[in-house]
Amino acid sequence: MQAQFRLAGTAQAHVERGEAVAHRAGECAHGVYRVTVQLLLVRHALPLRSEPGQGSDPALSEAGLEQARRLPEALARFPVSRLLSSPQRRAVQTAAPLADALGLTVEIDDRIAEYDRDLPQYVPIEQIAAENPEELQRLVNGQLPSGVDEAAFRARITAAVDDLVAAGDHNETVAVFSHGGVINVLLHQILGTARLLSFHVDYASITRLLSSRTGRLAVAGVNGVEHVWDLLPGNQRW
Repeated sequence: MQAQFRLAGTAQAHVERGEAVAHRAGECAHGVYRVTVQLLLVRHALPLRSEPGQGSDPALSEAGLEQARRLPEALARFPVSRLLSSPQRRAVQTAAPLADALGLTVEIDDRIAEYDRDLPQYVPIEQIAAENPEELQRLVNGQLPSGVDEAAFRARITAAVDDLVAAGDHNETVAVFSHGGVINVLLHQILGTARLLSFHVDYASITRLLSSRTGRLAVAGVNGVEHVWDLLPGNQRW
């Protein structure tokens, strides 16, 4: 069974159908609604910055560790039976509290790593504006950073999710710890958005995807952040 990243009708209709399933069925959107696999896409928590030459794989900051510690309670209502993570430290560390709480092993899949995994430095997006306005503008325009092979990036993410859905047991819920770019690509391919990077995806946020028995993916919720609202850098002004 292959996950099918195509629209049934318009993108808006697809979103409305996904929301309807989520609202009617609550957290267990299986059974009568023919949903077989629920994917909880969790963006990694707030990482540290790395300097040039240190690579793009920093650990979580203190605020990020606190964000990660809140995830077990935030996800407690979901029957999570499997944990999957990007190999990058910020994703693996974000998964750790939930793994400990559930007694599950975190499986690593290189294909859901972020587009920056081979870059020489990691700079949180909040700091990019002052240091590299050209790259920030690309992100604002919905484009990947220069030098990233978009086709290869999209292909490996699609392959990872195809395999995940195909291997999923009936009524399975999988928590997938990954990155903002990865989550945006999935939403773009499901909803057919005009821009590749169309959604603001916060640190430690939760995005829900539902897979039908035929492998079709629908969006049930995007960027749930109630559990970390007070810890997000962009919300300090509120």
